[in-house]
Amino acid sequence: MSRLPIRIRVTLAFAAAMALLLAALGVFVYSHVEAQLDETIDQGLRDRIAEATTVVASSDPDELREGRLLAEGEESFGQILTPDGEVLDTTRQLGDRPALGPADLRAASAGPVYVERELGDPARLLAAPVSAERRELIVVVGAALDDRDEALSSLAAVLAIGGPIALLLASLAGYAAATAALRPVESMRRRAAEISAERPDERLPVGGADDELRRLGETLNAMLVRLEGALERERRFVDDASHELRTPLALHKTELELALRHGTEASQLRDAIGSAIEEVDRLIQLAEDLLVVARSDERGLELRRQPTDTGELLAAVATRFEARAAQAGRRVVVAASTDAGSLSVDRVRVEQALTNVVDNALRHGAGDVTLEGRRANGRVELHVSDSGPGFPSEFLEHAFERFSRADAARGRGGTGLGLAIVETIAAAHGGSAHAVNRGGAGADVWIELPAR
Repeated sequence: MSRLPIRIRVTLAFAAAMALLLAALGVFVYSHVEAQLDETIDQGLRDRIAEATTVVASSDPDELREGRLLAEGEESFGQILTPDGEVLDTTRQLGDRPALGPADLRAASAGPVYVERELGDPARLLAAPVSAERRELIVVVGAALDDRDEALSSLAAVLAIGGPIALLLASLAGYAAATAALRPVESMRRRAAEISAERPDERLPVGGADDELRRLGETLNAMLVRLEGALERERRFVDDASHELRTPLALHKTELELALRHGTEASQLRDAIGSAIEEVDRLIQLAEDLLVVARSDERGLELRRQPTDTGELLAAVATRFEARAAQAGRRVVVAASTDAGSLSVDRVRVEQALTNVVDNALRHGAGDVTLEGRRANGRVELHVSDSGPGFPSEFLEHAFERFSRADAARGRGGTGLGLAIVETIAAAHGGSAHAVNRGGAGADVWIELPAR
């Protein structure tokens, strides 16, 4: 059943429901007509028994003894009996034998009673007691049931023929309705089969009616928009990653070839090897950055949260860069005003984000690099600022995009993933990343995280 097309399943379900409905309706109509016919017959019998008992009660004793009180009809008949079953008067249909048995005679002596008998044809009798000639008698009247049975047989035939025809017509109508209702789905299916990576801008047709199918089409189109954006980001990511990998690999190959062809002295070979190691380090860092970005796109960064003191976290990052900053005649310090409390974060990931920001400040900024923690609106901000020229104004809008750089050249500088990873880590913690220029006093980059 589950393998059948939807329209067939809907039609079968509709047909089954209609079959039950028609069967119940047929039983109800048949029972109602049968009850109405029986009530009509019973009412006729009550009228006749009332008339017959009146005639018998007021009749001349001679007429009663001679059996001349009951009128005979084609569809009606009767008898006058004594309580012990003696026939005093009868019609031809009942003959000389009593129409009631001993049990029925006893019941009729106590009050009116209905009895059905086979008298050649089915018949319904009504017997009632009456007093005449100072003795108790029983008057019986009856009516043939052949007209009723014929009417019920005709009704049953009509229901038996009309019911299946009505069921067939209703099923065909249900199939047509299901087909019409599913036509937009089929249209969407055909269009969906045409959508591919080469034509990602295609959309599913949406009907004009404000119904479930329209909402389904709109939801699927919204999904296609997201998939198109993801596909575009993936293509851009692959292109940029290929470019980033190609540059250090080409430099690495060139330096090794030069060392192989022209390196005759040990100092030249050492310089070539040192440069090669530098490029290998850059490739390793690029591979690690690409891995972080790929994992965040695939299933999100896995976080191992732990209570972390803000001051201790910033001090650990500053200590890591002490030697490098000292070589450049600069310092990495933690602001004395830092008092932002504690966080529940993945310390390794947050240190990675702050390390990227401090590395950018040392690479492109000037003066001391200051780390500071602030609490604002129930959140914690971790700031990294310097006294350099700041970011180019046109770059700020794209600072956290992947492979974006303040300079257009793609030489031996950074990979363009540092700030993108900062934003990825902040977003994984339910926070965000921001960057501003401080009006000629350097750049300020910070990540905003939920307070513990």
